[in-house]
Amino acid sequence: MEILRVENLQKRFKKTEAVKDVSFVLNSGEIVGLIGPNGAGKTTTIKCIMGLLNKTAGDIKVAGQDHLYDEAREKLAYIPESPDLYPMLTVWEHLKFIALAYELKDWEGKALNYLNAFDLIEKKDELCKNLSKGMKQKVSITCALLHEPQIFLVDEPMIGLDPKAIRELKNTLLSLKKEGKTILLSTHLLDTAEDLCDVVIVMKKGEVMFEGTIEELKTMMSAEENSSLEELFLEVTKDDE
Repeated sequence: MEILRVENLQKRFKKTEAVKDVSFVLNSGEIVGLIGPNGAGKTTTIKCIMGLLNKTAGDIKVAGQDHLYDEAREKLAYIPESPDLYPMLTVWEHLKFIALAYELKDWEGKALNYLNAFDLIEKKDELCKNLSKGMKQKVSITCALLHEPQIFLVDEPMIGLDPKAIRELKNTLLSLKKEGKTILLSTHLLDTAEDLCDVVIVMKKGEVMFEGTIEELKTMMSAEENSSLEELFLEVTKDDE
């Protein structure tokens, strides 16, 4: 079932056209990889969907509603590449802030489970200014999970995480998929995308070059059956090299 539709999205920064007429559809219960070289427009696209950047043109619908409506925004969660936390709040206070913002009931047990899963329980009362980047990323992830959104927009989530946390995050994403959630995963780790994603969207210079399964990408590129996503990606984006 369709849950997110992006149609003819454009974003300009003065004379720079960062996103050019981008369109794609996400369905419930799938993990979609958003891949492309630096400067392809991946983060800009995600921020436009979230409403963190004002789009220049185009339409974005979440479950049939404009993405800026409150009902639509409640269905979204954003995990940025660089965690944006309040330095003078503790880890637990961040979770409490999210619970109050979304008027959550009986959230404490769920929050403790997430803290345990990401080895944050001992940091529960630590000020976020004292945390490493990896720990801050874990806090950002737990905050995004807490209100149980329908769509997760995840931008380079593995950066700064230790191997155990990466495995836990992958397992969490797969569990969310089983629950019918949708994940848009922007990543440079092509082996991760190949392992996790049902569909990939390849962007280059602000445009969508391909949307579909890896098997469909192989067919389009007339590639060998055993070709890796890395090989296909390099072929699609070779003009950027």
